[in-house]
Amino acid sequence: MLIAAGGALGSIGRYSLSLLASQLLIGAEWATLAANVAGSFLIGLAMPGASSQAALFYTVGLCGGFTTFSTFSSQSLHLLHDGRYLAAVLYMSGTMVLSLAMVALGWYCRQRIWK
Repeated sequence: MLIAAGGALGSIGRYSLSLLASQLLIGAEWATLAANVAGSFLIGLAMPGASSQAALFYTVGLCGGFTTFSTFSSQSLHLLHDGRYLAAVLYMSGTMVLSLAMVALGWYCRQRIWK
């Protein structure tokens, strides 16, 4: 139940971010990038203690519902299909590099803050 509740909250957060991106007139792919990068940082914060029930709510539920690899993949394909090759490369490489960096940063912060 905790994972389902976290997933619901994460999904609501993800949808809210999409609505915000629409209001700001930026592409949906950039909202997905922001969700994946922010979620990567948050999951990095939880990594060292990810075995508790609260950590499962947070990592599998909340972060799992908030981030989305399938949307990333779909939006990447759409950018390529539309011939927007530079945007596709920036989006794909930015998502991968920034997400990995944010997991590492979150993990580092967690180690420093909650030894």
